[in-house]
Amino acid sequence: MNGPWTVEVLARNGEVLHRHRAASLPIRVGRAYDNDFILDDEYAAAHHAVIEQGPDGALVMRDLGTLNGLNPGMNRGRKRVQEVPLTGDTVVRMGHTSLRVRAADFPVPAELRDRTMHGWEGLLPGSVGVLLAGLVALLVTWLADAQPFELLNYVLAPSAGIGAALLWSSLWAFMNRLFGRYTRLGRHLFIFGCGMAVLVGFRLIAAVLAYAWSLEWLTRYGSHVAVATVAGIIYFHLATIKPPLRRRLRAVCAVAAVLASGLVLIVNQQRHGRVADELYMSVLLPPELRASPDATVAEYMSDVEAMRAQLEEERGVPPAAGGN
Repeated sequence: MNGPWTVEVLARNGEVLHRHRAASLPIRVGRAYDNDFILDDEYAAAHHAVIEQGPDGALVMRDLGTLNGLNPGMNRGRKRVQEVPLTGDTVVRMGHTSLRVRAADFPVPAELRDRTMHGWEGLLPGSVGVLLAGLVALLVTWLADAQPFELLNYVLAPSAGIGAALLWSSLWAFMNRLFGRYTRLGRHLFIFGCGMAVLVGFRLIAAVLAYAWSLEWLTRYGSHVAVATVAGIIYFHLATIKPPLRRRLRAVCAVAAVLASGLVLIVNQQRHGRVADELYMSVLLPPELRASPDATVAEYMSDVEAMRAQLEEERGVPPAAGGN
């Protein structure tokens, strides 16, 4: 280990908060102003430790007879020692401060490929996300409103949507700052707004298509699309925090989505004996939207008879003679 040496102050997650370069040994550490590295920590002594070369030439940190001593590692336990051998990765806690010392020849890893989409962060994407959240909430309120017009409802709805977007995105921004150095609130707002738009947009489009062409499976299994969308939202949040782990995060979110969909199927089976979300398509829209031909009375009655036979078989009732 060759000088000069760099003393680093670390956060709990291992992030470097501050660096100080020392040209020569020994390096005195403590709260007093005559130290080479001054600690702003009331739990550290005025002259807490000294960093110097040991008899074998290796770097060591030695306690100077303090009350709280030295704690090797990032642990918060009571394991105090008088002397700690230092490698470039050794972390020593004194008081409430965690330190690491690295020599000038300490190897650093290769640079990471920058996969961050810098164009999708900042004020513009955040504003788009907030706008989408407000518009989606307004649209849902309008579609569900069967009462006389009340202006207050259409003021509270986008306010609630924007508030939910800010709360949700702020939590992810906090985790982004904690584990990824930057908050990236704008991108998290954009992810939330786009996710809500996809959720509501699919529900509306699926309802129209299911009604127009009698595609009942679009509404009967729509919850699985919702599960996949939520998993996608969470994936993009996580990938924003840790871009190098995208492949691993994609696999984790995909597995979580499959498990959640399986749980939905099990719950549906237990609730009403079928894996579908609903027993029949409950979407009712204007008749002008119907694109498939209407069934004849004979076809309808045939379907009813088949359904009745199935229900009677499930109930254990013998079929009526002549099908009546």
